[in-house]
Amino acid sequence: MELLVLGGTKFLGRHVVDAALARGDTVTIFTRGRTNPDLYPEVEHLTGDRDGGLGALEGRRWDAVIDTSCYVPRIARASGELLLDSVGRYVFVSTVSAYADFSKPLDEGSPVAELEDPTTEVVEEHYGALKAACERVFDELYGDRVTHVRAGLIVGPHDPTDRFTYWPRRLAEGGDVLAPGDPDAPVQFVDARDLAAWMVGLAERGPGGPLNATGPATRLTMLGALERMDGDFTLYWVDDRTVLDAGIEPWMELPLWIPGPEWAGLLTVDISRALAAGLTFRPLEETARDTLAWSLAAGEQRPTLPREKERSILDSTR
Repeated sequence: MELLVLGGTKFLGRHVVDAALARGDTVTIFTRGRTNPDLYPEVEHLTGDRDGGLGALEGRRWDAVIDTSCYVPRIARASGELLLDSVGRYVFVSTVSAYADFSKPLDEGSPVAELEDPTTEVVEEHYGALKAACERVFDELYGDRVTHVRAGLIVGPHDPTDRFTYWPRRLAEGGDVLAPGDPDAPVQFVDARDLAAWMVGLAERGPGGPLNATGPATRLTMLGALERMDGDFTLYWVDDRTVLDAGIEPWMELPLWIPGPEWAGLLTVDISRALAAGLTFRPLEETARDTLAWSLAAGEQRPTLPREKERSILDSTR
């Protein structure tokens, strides 16, 4: 294919470029030129801005576009209208956060969130509803030529967050490890490399419509996920209430942990449609090892649970 990537130099976007190049596709990336601008000298770089600076895309033609960098419907409409006759298929990276009710198991037919104020563009507060609104814009423009990839937690090398990376790093350090909540609680996440390779295939062949993209198909438990990571560690399971009372912030400060029935559906997402469309997964052990190796080489550690706070909780519960 001749593939356009909106984004392409940060996390999922760079894995999309890697996957497309590995297939032998011709890739063009459109970015602001600010993040890792020296990546991919072998591909065409177009510079501009999603907000009012799309001129570099005019008068061109690609087989498909993968959009990794759209968060508000106004921006969706601008790029969607400009590329309407320039691409065959539009693959939009959406999110499982687009759903309205996380207390129930989720499939593609579950209701999506609605914006109370359709003019808002505050992504931090309305991320899921804004992504759902973007989906509606692309549906209006492209019909069955658009695929919405409703991604769950995306993990792996080059992750700019620590929402998964915390665990391989912490377990590799060894010793006594605070493990939150119920060891049998389900967890779901998808390696960015698996997601990216699959999306490139979607760009070529479809199908259209929404596809939940997380995994794996056999649900992991929190215990199962942690026990399959490397390290000389001992897990100490502490109940949700005790961890919450200690002031630990779920998900961001202590990743993969989302207590409370109101969030149960977020980690029990039906991915059968994505599996039918060819989504596959590498072993969790490979994801954990590669993520750890990248994280150590990068030398970055983000503000998740501090070790002294972890020790304080463990000391108070033993």
